[in-house]
Amino acid sequence: MLRASLASLLARKLRLFMSAFAVILGVAFVAGSFIFTDTLGESFTALTKSSAGDVVVRATGANDPEQPAAKPVPASVVAAIADVPGAARADGNVSDFTTFVVSKKNKLIGGQGAPGIAVNHTGGPAAHGVEASRLVKGHWPEQAGEVALDAATAKAAGYLIGEDVRFVSAGSEATFSAKLVGTHEMTGGSMLGASVTVMDTATAQRLFQKGADQFSDAWVTAKPGVSQSELRTQVARVLPAGFEAVTGDKVSEQMATEIQKGLSFITTFLLVFAAVSLVVGTFLIINTFSILVAQRSRELALFRAIGASRRQVSRSVLFEAFVVGLIGSTAGLVAGFGLAQLIRVLFGRFGLDMSGASLVLNPRTIVASYAVGLVVTMVAAWLPARRAGQVPPVAAMRDDAVLREGALRKRIIVGLVLAILGGAAMYLGLVVVDSNELKWLGGGILGVLIGVALISPLVGRPLVSGLGWIYRTVFGVVGTMATQNSLRNPRRTAATASALMIGVALVTLMSIFGSSAKASIDDQIAKDVTADYVVSNAIGQPFSAEIATKVAAVPGVAETARTRWSPVSMSGETEWAQGIDPVAVRAMTAVKTSSGDFAQVGPGAVSISAGTAKDRGLKVGDSIQLGSQGQVLAARVVSIHEEGAMVRSGLVTDLRDLESLGLPDQDSTIYIKRESSATASTVQAGLENALADLPMVTVKDQQAFADEQRKPIDTMLTIIYALLGLAVVIAVLGIVNTLALSVIERTREIGLLRAVGLGRRQLRTMLRLESVVIALLGAALGVLMGLGFGVAIQRALVDEGFDRLVIPWAQLGLFLGLAAVIGVLAAVWPGRRAARVDILRAIATE
Repeated sequence: MLRASLASLLARKLRLFMSAFAVILGVAFVAGSFIFTDTLGESFTALTKSSAGDVVVRATGANDPEQPAAKPVPASVVAAIADVPGAARADGNVSDFTTFVVSKKNKLIGGQGAPGIAVNHTGGPAAHGVEASRLVKGHWPEQAGEVALDAATAKAAGYLIGEDVRFVSAGSEATFSAKLVGTHEMTGGSMLGASVTVMDTATAQRLFQKGADQFSDAWVTAKPGVSQSELRTQVARVLPAGFEAVTGDKVSEQMATEIQKGLSFITTFLLVFAAVSLVVGTFLIINTFSILVAQRSRELALFRAIGASRRQVSRSVLFEAFVVGLIGSTAGLVAGFGLAQLIRVLFGRFGLDMSGASLVLNPRTIVASYAVGLVVTMVAAWLPARRAGQVPPVAAMRDDAVLREGALRKRIIVGLVLAILGGAAMYLGLVVVDSNELKWLGGGILGVLIGVALISPLVGRPLVSGLGWIYRTVFGVVGTMATQNSLRNPRRTAATASALMIGVALVTLMSIFGSSAKASIDDQIAKDVTADYVVSNAIGQPFSAEIATKVAAVPGVAETARTRWSPVSMSGETEWAQGIDPVAVRAMTAVKTSSGDFAQVGPGAVSISAGTAKDRGLKVGDSIQLGSQGQVLAARVVSIHEEGAMVRSGLVTDLRDLESLGLPDQDSTIYIKRESSATASTVQAGLENALADLPMVTVKDQQAFADEQRKPIDTMLTIIYALLGLAVVIAVLGIVNTLALSVIERTREIGLLRAVGLGRRQLRTMLRLESVVIALLGAALGVLMGLGFGVAIQRALVDEGFDRLVIPWAQLGLFLGLAAVIGVLAAVWPGRRAARVDILRAIATE
């Protein structure tokens, strides 16, 4: 049986490849996801090893980026820890992550994801005596007005040693210049697109510590023979309250853990599409093996007649599936490297430069790739293998030995149950549950998709019959034969259509979500924002408050409203606060409140959103405590607001409260109203001129601001469409595969039809019509389900601001049109193959 199975595989190489292709794409997604994230993680891990001293002194809890800003380490503390017995030296570090180099062409270097890092030069080593950064050319900055850049940034910006470098920053000075005196490179590896500017300590403190003699943290270097844990114990004894001493190894481990948490989203995102590809591919594999088993029914019956058991016959089919899975997994693993490289290039365009990092292949990736590929293929082939074992030996005595398709009753019952359970889960997510609504919806959508795929032979029959009427009317006898061929094997037709249905349903869902989200954004901005212009950072970073002063001085500007964002502690829990100028903001937007008075927001008086009030159990009049930088501020809740385009945080405070908590004087957005007598073009030109030396900051009118807010949605949809497109490719291959195998299965029938006068063109038309039926069935079911899913997702996100439902009917119509085109194209190769069949040989085929 093993030899027979191998011979069968080798005799059907094309079918083998087409079956394996679905596995290849799915496994490529799995492998590529792991390879890319492992490469990224290893690059960051190497970098973190040179990013901490033997012992790091910092404010307690400063390792969590979502926590309120940590208070700085005073110079007196650095002096005290330098005197502990096990310390060779102690260095105070000043660091900022919002300082970017402006190239000679007035372009920002980096900023599209990777930070612009500015640090002071100390000469202190990292943990275990590792040199944190190595000088390449020139010398380290020794006085004010001197800087050293990492070599990659200096090259990208076009600066040579001795030239003045321009910077933009969210520090106390929005722009500054300094002489380039040296270039360096990090010893931990590539900076992954980040720029690193090194300056003298006094300048760094002036720019980023408001001129105070204090530091972001401090590194303590151990004397020879002193371990990190021993030094940490000694340092901890002399630290005042509010500070902690942590070993460098632990800091590196914490940094690596945080990085892995951030990377997990990328892995999950890509694996979701791998799962979609594998689900769609499963339909293709099931179809392929079902057809192959049907075509080999006489052969399998002969095996049974000469003594092969049912188990042996089933095992022979499963063995073929194992070979397909093995080949598909191997090729998918190789393709995963190409996909990982493609993802790396894509991320490089957004500023995450990984060109210097080698792709990492961990054993986990290999195991996962083969496990996924083999499991999917074996599961998909199990039902056909089971049916193969049921071929009765007596079937070998007949010329028309075929496998019965079997009753659809069990399949339809299972499908109905899954669809009902999925619909119930969607209902619970929309109406009943108060948390994890999207998880309930996601589970429900999956259940409905699989359920409808199983019952598609039943629900698809009316559509096929309706198309059959059109076919008969337009194409006559050829149309009638195409319809009958589509209805002859409803399970095969529906299974092939279901693969396309899943892809179209998800594309339709995302189209409705994207259109609704963009319309909601437009509505919010149009209704909530009365400002004429908006100034914001093009890369999403905060910017210096100095910019607000420049903007306010432009002729024709009547009023400005500043807003800023920062995490703060609210009664012991972290909350993102939006600091505003209450009077100016109220002049530019109407804030809706469910209770209290938003006009009372001011020093010591805050407003919270309805969601925050519900989650925290707060109401108007309650007292809360805000904390950051070691400072604590008592505040009172004066209103419960609804989030809008301008006021969109769970906690809204006065700017002066954030300043009193010691937070950086950095804005996120400035809203501007012009004087009624000033012309729009004149004021905008004045604003652009005032910000000409700040490439990171842009000025926009309302329409341009709305376009900017929609841009991330368009980018996300483009990526999702591209990835879902691969699932559609698999579905199209499924149609080609089904038609091709159907041609082989019906060779004798085609020969007889040709013998009685059916022309080659008529034969190709018949197959083309069959293909269009399959494609339109899948697209129609997909669009219908995608409509339901899209509406459900939009309704679930109403409280998040997506209050407009927009259905892009033209786009959905385009999907159906493309499905018909796909059907026509998918039939080209099988049609040509069928038309070339020799009539006499076809009639003689058994």
